[in-house]
Amino acid sequence: MTGYLVDPWTLRWDGLSIADLRRTESTFALSNGHIGLRGTLDEGEPRGLPGTYLNGFFERHALPYGESGYGYPEEGQTIVNVTDGKVIRLLVEDEPLDMRYGRAVEHHRELDFRTGTLRRFTEWESPTGRRVRVRSERLVSFTQRAVAAIHYEVEPLDDVQLVVQSDLLANEPIEHEVGDPRVAAALDAPLIGDFSAASEAKAVLVHHARNSGLRVAAAMDHEIEVTDNLRAGMESNGDLARYTVAADVGAGGRFTLTKYLGYGWSAQRSVPALRAQVEAAVAGARQTRFAGLVDEQRRFLDDFWAAADVTVDGDPELQQAVRFALFHLLQAGARGESRAIAGKGLTGPGYDGHAFWDTEIFVLPVLTYTVPDAARDALRWRHSTVDKAVERAGVLGQRGAAFPWRSIDGAECSAYWPAGTAAFHVSGDIAYAVAQYVAATDDREFEADHGTELLVQTARLWASLGHHDQHGGFRIDGVTGPDEYSAVMDNNTYTNLIAQRNLESAAQACERHPEVAGRLGVSGAEISAWRAAANRMVVPFDRLLGVHEQAEGFTSHAEWDFAGTSPDDYPLLLNRPYFDLYRKQVVKQADLVLAMQLRGDAFTPEQKAANFAYYEARTVRDSSLSAGTQAVLAAEVGLAQLAYDYVSEAAFTDLHDLHHNVHNGLHMASLAGAWTGIVAGFGGLRDHSGVEFAPRLPPGLDGLSFRLTYRGTRFRVRVAADSATYEVLSGPALETSHHGEPLRVEPGVPVTRSIPDPPAPPVVSQPTHRVPRRRVPGG
Repeated sequence: MTGYLVDPWTLRWDGLSIADLRRTESTFALSNGHIGLRGTLDEGEPRGLPGTYLNGFFERHALPYGESGYGYPEEGQTIVNVTDGKVIRLLVEDEPLDMRYGRAVEHHRELDFRTGTLRRFTEWESPTGRRVRVRSERLVSFTQRAVAAIHYEVEPLDDVQLVVQSDLLANEPIEHEVGDPRVAAALDAPLIGDFSAASEAKAVLVHHARNSGLRVAAAMDHEIEVTDNLRAGMESNGDLARYTVAADVGAGGRFTLTKYLGYGWSAQRSVPALRAQVEAAVAGARQTRFAGLVDEQRRFLDDFWAAADVTVDGDPELQQAVRFALFHLLQAGARGESRAIAGKGLTGPGYDGHAFWDTEIFVLPVLTYTVPDAARDALRWRHSTVDKAVERAGVLGQRGAAFPWRSIDGAECSAYWPAGTAAFHVSGDIAYAVAQYVAATDDREFEADHGTELLVQTARLWASLGHHDQHGGFRIDGVTGPDEYSAVMDNNTYTNLIAQRNLESAAQACERHPEVAGRLGVSGAEISAWRAAANRMVVPFDRLLGVHEQAEGFTSHAEWDFAGTSPDDYPLLLNRPYFDLYRKQVVKQADLVLAMQLRGDAFTPEQKAANFAYYEARTVRDSSLSAGTQAVLAAEVGLAQLAYDYVSEAAFTDLHDLHHNVHNGLHMASLAGAWTGIVAGFGGLRDHSGVEFAPRLPPGLDGLSFRLTYRGTRFRVRVAADSATYEVLSGPALETSHHGEPLRVEPGVPVTRSIPDPPAPPVVSQPTHRVPRRRVPGG
């Protein structure tokens, strides 16, 4: 049998499917936000796409243009598969353990969300009939940021000689699936050797990337436990260090190898300094021992789940999926420490390892309310790149900061300017995340040191980019909103509303921190100008149809012929010209609907219902970003079953490989969308002014609970069919609201309130062939 088993706290795959290795290498990936290890088999082969990544380590390459233009970015950045320390090969009487040969009597792997480890068990019979049992456990430490470790145990069922080879391997041969030959060339043996050394059971390799010049070091050390004769040796040369151990082990005996890995990189530090850093990391890991690392990992995760757990009663598969999502979101950001959270985290090379606006709008809300320190660190990374964003705005003839559409180090890497440079909403998204984080944590130190400058420089961009028209409205023309099937439009509603919040937040932050405003040269007149622009922001509305326009003129565009579009034509961007998409009413992903989620205070309930119905009929969800947002608004307007369908789509995007690309890494924004659909959809979480809830269960679920942190208070919301209970778990009293009614929850005194009937839902339909799969509990 192959496939994932349903379990509330683990992801387990029984049996071995070679064809599925690539996707399980993504789902079984381990990371702490600094180091990422894809879930390849210990022996390295068979494999799908091996990968070891360090957050922020990349190679440069030229960007392709048929015709160049002024202001086009010149260089791309691509994440690099760095030195691989995962490989541990086993030879049984000179026959290599290879799951393609011999016979796997039993084999399974299991990712444990509570211990943060990947466990493997194999009973293997070699082609000549010798049997061994192999158990391994792998972790990337949340507590010792530069450390990974593998505990590898072999139990022979016959008297055999065992040989184990443990490798550090740089420039690992990989087939790169990229369309640009310049990218493939940049990734072909990208690491240049600077130093290698080995002694006893230790080794270290130092390399630098050929074009970017970034330097990386990897170290390994080992512990051996064996009951019989042992012989060991270490060798190293430029790209390979190998520790080889041979032992005669009798039937029922044990051979145990524990491998400690240390990783580090730098743009400035010397070879000796990096070598010292990774050797120190390995020394610390050895002092802790593997059991100690596992204990630290468990305690870290116990605290995380105490703050972040979501329980779903009545749908075991969805329960597993939402914990899978939370675990991987934690892995993406826990120890990033002023590095970006990429669209794929560190689970694969998809999107070249770039960070997008996905981070601020989809991932950071989850972290803000569960692991606020990780959200703060991600925003500190954005602040560290503000000089590049200011420089980029200057190239584009604007003031303030124009943050990149896609990047690793803060420089724009998108070669397609209609969906990249023109997507100025990225800057507003960052400002939104800053304001959300500060409101949820009351972290005034962060606001003073980092947040206010981000808000000021992004507000300056809108003041420069927009203008007041002859009717007194403030317009932002020629931009691309979240929907990538509509480009370079005037007055995109999402962009304008996110800019409006940006301008208001910047003015408020400057008034709270006048010393920072003074340092940045903000005058009273500039603040007044921001407020005037915010107050007069144009928000397009089609009075004839009674709906908001996604952008000015959108509802006048020709309708897309959905009935005449084959299901095989989706996603449309791969089968239809952008020229035609840009001219029609076809929406790739939630845009106006996302505006209603984030800026719900700018719409009436009646407008939300009408808008949702209109755009539901035109949204094809060719992006994994869409389903979670559609779930939130479906729940709000009374379409509970549809919300359930969309939550499930977001939750199973990777586990069910709905977009057929999970082999390149997990979709962090879709994982976040599963949490958002449950907590903001079924739980009704909104934070337009404070934190408030309007919970309501969908049909089929028996109950729901979720844990959040708000201004130092950890609390839990439990939702039943007809009531919701609010309980403070630690910290001061919680001030919130329940379906619009103010609510104060004191520590130790849970409060239960009844749930009112849902609103009458609008009549909705989806484009032909794009109806979401109906979700019933359990599958």
